[in-house]
Amino acid sequence: MIRAAAISTALLIALVLALPGTASPGGASAAAALSASGAREALEAARQQQRNARARAERLEQRASRLQESAGKAQSEAAALAARVQQSEAAIAASEAELALLNIQKQNLDRQLSRKREPLMRLTAALQTMARRPLALAALQPGSLEDLVHTRAALSAAIPIVKERTSGLRSELDLARDVETRQLQTLESLRAAESSLDSRRRNMLALAEKERLQAQRAAGGASREAERALFLAEEARDLDSLVGDLEAAAAMRSRLAVLPGPVLRPGSAPASSSSPIAADIPRPSPSSTAAPDRYILPVGGRVVTGFGDPDASGERSSGLVMTARPRAQVVAPGEGRVVFAGPYRGFGAIAIIEHANGWTSLITGMSLVSVAVGQPVTAGSPLGQAGPAGSQVALEVRRDGEPVNPLDLLS
Repeated sequence: MIRAAAISTALLIALVLALPGTASPGGASAAAALSASGAREALEAARQQQRNARARAERLEQRASRLQESAGKAQSEAAALAARVQQSEAAIAASEAELALLNIQKQNLDRQLSRKREPLMRLTAALQTMARRPLALAALQPGSLEDLVHTRAALSAAIPIVKERTSGLRSELDLARDVETRQLQTLESLRAAESSLDSRRRNMLALAEKERLQAQRAAGGASREAERALFLAEEARDLDSLVGDLEAAAAMRSRLAVLPGPVLRPGSAPASSSSPIAADIPRPSPSSTAAPDRYILPVGGRVVTGFGDPDASGERSSGLVMTARPRAQVVAPGEGRVVFAGPYRGFGAIAIIEHANGWTSLITGMSLVSVAVGQPVTAGSPLGQAGPAGSQVALEVRRDGEPVNPLDLLS
């Protein structure tokens, strides 16, 4: 019996020593680590876009509250609401990235716990076997008291080791429960952001349509300009030709705008002659080559093709290509005037914005546009929506026909 007790004691100590220590085993696989790194980058980018959209919305809301003129006030309100839509989109992207990180962390914890489960199960089974032997029964069997003394001595020596070796496991179990709690909280945040997005998107579509109709009524010649833009789109060989034709038309309008007005007959005076020397007062003129003073990216998302990057055919990209969430809000990158809005073959719905001093922005890849030709826009004004899942929105900027890196203009 003494020999049997010694064997049982040796097996128990072997099981205890087989328990994992406080140091956790090797980290996640290379693929899991790469996924975690990508999720962290996506989370940080989404949070930054959320902060930017919130700041832009607050600035535009303050501007709208100060304005008295109805057209400018409506424009700022629409841009502010578009920023709020993009803020909700960024909040959803951040929640999804955080959920991805938590899922990766949970999977790693599950793998670690499964590796530690087998020796713990063997130890538990051994302890349960020893616990089934009542002390009164052991006292009636020959040699059992001596076995019991050896067993209790082994347990006394093993229990501190068990506590030490399982302390790390208890911490990991607590961490697993904390991860599950955070997953539930993140899911609640995701649902709240989705509900906010739906509400803001409905308001955005209604306000954008109202602003578009008001702009059409305010611009007397907008219908003729829209017809000419459609004619140019049908006649242009490609998108580059269309942009070039619209830039030529914009240059012509600029030259006509600076022509002198009608010559007054001798003896007549202008209506505003209260200050005869007002015309002689020099006024500072803005730079004739200055870029838009406030410029932003038209959609929240990740840049997948940079300016000058080669495409599949080896040609250099003349703009940026960004991933977009399904039905993501697309906004005007800078102040200007819409000179084309509608579908164009192979590029989805597009918008071309004419800025001051010969600058032009081209936005492609939308599923619909919510602006009209001739409509004035500011940085952040709603232009339309991106397509379904997996869609991409492209942005090109040109100065007198030459491509410019849009990232150089961001403010």
